[in-house]
Amino acid sequence: MTENRTIASPPESGWAKGAVVFAAVVIVVIGAFHVITGLSAILNDEYFVQVRGYVFDLDLTAWGWIYLIFGLAMVATAVGLFRRAGWAEWVALFLVMLSALNNFFFIPYQPFWALLLIGLDVWVIWALTRSRADA
Repeated sequence: MTENRTIASPPESGWAKGAVVFAAVVIVVIGAFHVITGLSAILNDEYFVQVRGYVFDLDLTAWGWIYLIFGLAMVATAVGLFRRAGWAEWVALFLVMLSALNNFFFIPYQPFWALLLIGLDVWVIWALTRSRADA
């Protein structure tokens, strides 16, 4: 006779739940910042000062579209985190790492803003990986 046993996973700690909710809120904020930056670059790419002699000569309208797509993807992923979807944590980690890299290339155009977003990205990476360690 076969016996069906379910292995109960340990309950998730309050710290882990709080870290994921915190990360989701900050991802929404970062995503909104990306959408605003992307729209401003798309609608008026003269808003950003052109940097001469920068190693990565980027078309600001193209970067605007990249920022807009990143922002919308991050907001959608944050909704998945709020719903506790299993895929959302991994997608959020991937998007936040790409966001930090994207902001690194944007430092000459808006240094304070880019460094602020990189700091928020690192904070979200910490919160998401910390929730995995506590789970």
